[in-house]
Amino acid sequence: MAGANETPRQKMMGILYLVLLGLAATTVTDHVLDAFRNLTESLKTSSENVKANVDNALSSFEATKLKNEPERARPVWEKAQKVKKAIADLDKYISDTKNELIKMGGDIDETGDIKSRDDIDISPREMVRKGKAKILREKIEAARAIIIAEWPTKTPQEKEDLKSKLALNAQDPPKRKGSIKASWEETNFGDGIPLTAAITALTKIQADMRNTEAEAVKKILGEVDKAVINLDRFDAVAVAPTSYILTGQQYTADVFLTASDSKANPEVTVGGQTLKVVDGKGLYTVTASKEGDYKWVGTIRVKQADGTMKEYKTKEQVYTVARPSAVVSPDKMNVFYIGVPNPVSISAPGFSKDKIKVSISAGEIKGSGGAYNVTVSQVGKVMVTVTGMLEGGKTTTLGASEFRIKRIPPPRVKFGGKSGGKLSTGAMKAQNRIFAVLEDFDFDAPFAIQHFTMYVMKPRSEPMVFESNSNAFTPAMTAGMQGITSGSRVTIDNVFATGPDGMKRQLDPITFTVE
Repeated sequence: MAGANETPRQKMMGILYLVLLGLAATTVTDHVLDAFRNLTESLKTSSENVKANVDNALSSFEATKLKNEPERARPVWEKAQKVKKAIADLDKYISDTKNELIKMGGDIDETGDIKSRDDIDISPREMVRKGKAKILREKIEAARAIIIAEWPTKTPQEKEDLKSKLALNAQDPPKRKGSIKASWEETNFGDGIPLTAAITALTKIQADMRNTEAEAVKKILGEVDKAVINLDRFDAVAVAPTSYILTGQQYTADVFLTASDSKANPEVTVGGQTLKVVDGKGLYTVTASKEGDYKWVGTIRVKQADGTMKEYKTKEQVYTVARPSAVVSPDKMNVFYIGVPNPVSISAPGFSKDKIKVSISAGEIKGSGGAYNVTVSQVGKVMVTVTGMLEGGKTTTLGASEFRIKRIPPPRVKFGGKSGGKLSTGAMKAQNRIFAVLEDFDFDAPFAIQHFTMYVMKPRSEPMVFESNSNAFTPAMTAGMQGITSGSRVTIDNVFATGPDGMKRQLDPITFTVE
């Protein structure tokens, strides 16, 4: 059961176990039984320490690599979790088997050992003749197969070599001269093996299991930092010294192929500012505050396989900040509404804001510095014209845009926050007014309700009709609402409201059913 990945202390324990097993085959003395118990305790302590180290390594990886480099780390994390689960399943079976054997041996006595620790019938009967050792061997092989499958190897030969190196195995021992070849099951749990030796054998398998898990997890997690740069993403790129040219100039650009690691995010800085990196690319964003020519150089730092950082610098980049050269307006959205201030922003290429004059064919436009408000009063169309002031006091028309004038859309009547449907009796009785709400409208345009009629229809009763000349309930309405019961219907109709355009409108009725 020993392997090349064991420490010298672990190898010593394996040799000691074999020596004790040999002694147990000839004579079972208290000294030999005590030695088995002591070895068991030592193996348990070693296993717990190794398990704690594995758990710490996984927790640290989850908090750092998995969090900071999820795309690169997650496949490695999932491999480690498969190994961890395989070991956990095997450990549970061994622990359950140990508990069963200890119970058959009379449980633990006051000395901390099994009462019938020298019993030489329980182990061969339960483990060999009843086949529990065979099941254990199959589970060990299954766990080994998972570990070997997830273990990072480059060639088929490395994978084959790994099979003989793993500490966790259930191979038949080599045949000794002058003896009958014995199986793995018989060697560890067969005739003549005292119960305490069988428990030690199971504990040693757990120790081998934990050592194998630790080595596998270490190898798997270490794969994240092995190939730090993996060029798996290619992009065609065109870079031009400038995108702004004058008539008669030539336009030039470099066109080339770039390669990057889509799972690694290098450190990218510009002028000391660290950039956000996505898919290996840093995005440099700067707000243009004033006109002029600006230069910058990007620095990219990439982690190498040996842990050092290598630095790369871009060529000096130049960009020019100028006033906008075009204004794009959505023609079908050019709408002004009557009764509310309509904000508009106006600019013109080549002209400072104080050199722009704005006029409107109907209505009024006020403002300065590029920000204006338009007020209109009649449905139809208006033209907004922008002129620029030239040197010498001359002006030139820079452009004109046509706007449609519309009335504000009608609001919806709201009662208890709803425009019809079902309301509970308590919710209905708690209301004392209605509202006219303008939904999905970008302007602040309040509507005042001038009048409404309320119809209260209780089951098997004549309808009650009430009138109000505001949005609030009259005392009679409030009294009528207090008598409603489940199944009653309340309709609000003849609702008239006035908006900021001064026009009185009749709104759609709403109906509620009382639950």
